[in-house]
Amino acid sequence: MITGASRGIGLAIALRAAREGASIILAAKTTEPHPRLPGTIFTAAAEIEKAGGKALPLAVDIRFEDQIQQAVERGAEHFGGIDILVNNASAISLTSAAETSMKRFDLMMSVNVRGTFACAQACLPFLKNAANPHVLMLSPPIDLRPKWFARHPAYTISKYGMSMCVLGMAEEFRPLGIAVNALWPRTVIATAALQAIPGMAGAPARKPEIVADAAAVILKQAAGSATGKFFIDEDVLRAAGVTDFSIYETHPGRPMRTDLFLD
Repeated sequence: MITGASRGIGLAIALRAAREGASIILAAKTTEPHPRLPGTIFTAAAEIEKAGGKALPLAVDIRFEDQIQQAVERGAEHFGGIDILVNNASAISLTSAAETSMKRFDLMMSVNVRGTFACAQACLPFLKNAANPHVLMLSPPIDLRPKWFARHPAYTISKYGMSMCVLGMAEEFRPLGIAVNALWPRTVIATAALQAIPGMAGAPARKPEIVADAAAVILKQAAGSATGKFFIDEDVLRAAGVTDFSIYETHPGRPMRTDLFLD
């Protein structure tokens, strides 16, 4: 099950898994084409099927636990269980405390923290029965230096909330044999979300496929081999023997900005 899988990193992870024949529950809220953002759950499902996987597109707004529960139950019934949960769905607003509306604050907390928690909770009964169960959060390593809070405190708190779910759930689920880890990109990633950030449209970046390839390495590990870890995509792939990262660059050879929360 992958949340927010209609586009961007979530879709890239889904397509990477599909190439190995995975069955994927697509949990995202985009059912109609957006005027500025590409992709719906249905176009994503078609891409997954074309790539060699199986897809079950389900309209889910992870702010609502009843929608999550229904999707988890339908997906588990359709495919016979749930082995992996990828918490990718996220809301972003890189605004200061003074500039962040409470509506936007509530959205980030509801999607990033509450939605992540609720999805893991709903999938837990099925993960317990999986052969190699994993939960993977797309969230950063926790760094409490003020510089990561000064410019966008609400967003930072919400993303670190996801990471705190990793810390807590990794220990809680350890006796069950369920791995809970985080993955974060070394550089900015060329997604629609990046284009929406002032000054970043068209900036050199890496393609979402680098995160997807790193996720594949993590999720194919034995669940007992690593839990509670905060992986960086480039480090994961280097450890797996990858040396040429130019294939992931949108502008090969041009310097890229390091992603948020990393020096």
